[in-house]
Amino acid sequence: MSIWKQYRHVILCAAAVAVLALLTVLTSRPQTLATGAWGLSFQTKGAPPVGSATSEKLAEYDAAYLGDTNGNTIYITFDAGYENGCTGQILDVLRAHNAPAAFFVVGNYLDKNPELVCRMADEGHIVGNHTQHHYDMSKIADEAAFREELDAVASQFREITGREMPKYYRPPQGVYSEENLRMAQKLGYRTVFWSLAYVDWLQDKQPTADEAFSKLIPRIHGGAVVLLHSTSTTNAAILDSLLTRWEDMGYRFGSLDELFSASPD
Repeated sequence: MSIWKQYRHVILCAAAVAVLALLTVLTSRPQTLATGAWGLSFQTKGAPPVGSATSEKLAEYDAAYLGDTNGNTIYITFDAGYENGCTGQILDVLRAHNAPAAFFVVGNYLDKNPELVCRMADEGHIVGNHTQHHYDMSKIADEAAFREELDAVASQFREITGREMPKYYRPPQGVYSEENLRMAQKLGYRTVFWSLAYVDWLQDKQPTADEAFSKLIPRIHGGAVVLLHSTSTTNAAILDSLLTRWEDMGYRFGSLDELFSASPD
């Protein structure tokens, strides 16, 4: 009898144990988040998109891009890199609809538009942190440098309004790394991505109202975190009609405080 035949059972059992051990190690290894720009994939019509990371993984870092998909609440957010004469009208519409929003501002916006920032806060909107210089934060590995980008904005907000800035952070251009999320969390911030947006930031190529509606109406979904730019003249022009149409579809508007107080679906 050959050695193989004699010990075949023992060898096969040992190989099976080794394979099982390897699979256990691989499947139990912590998932990591790839560095890059936040992205969405709308895989099923009428359904929420799939993000660059899962809601569960983001929640580990107090981050989110989506709320309860079984509910009827949507969350309106604006990125405010500069003022283009649209924010006053946007605030008027939000007030008319009793719709809370979040405005993510950079340092120069605070410098040049303190009255609008005060109005945002006074009217119950969240003013969030979009960093001092709008850098690619994924390239900032130094914790002190990362902190300074956020602290500078929070300090300016405090000087202007006399209030503490709500600790919500949106990475410029949606570019992030897992280490960035960890640093933001350590500073007490919640990182806010989005589940619905469209190309509204190109000033020399503003979408028509029909083009905007073609993106923002069919893709709306329960728990949506909507990203709009306050610089967009199209957004200012259509906002009243847009909010009305969403209301007619059965949606209500919630604040980021509400988003983070509930567990995402």
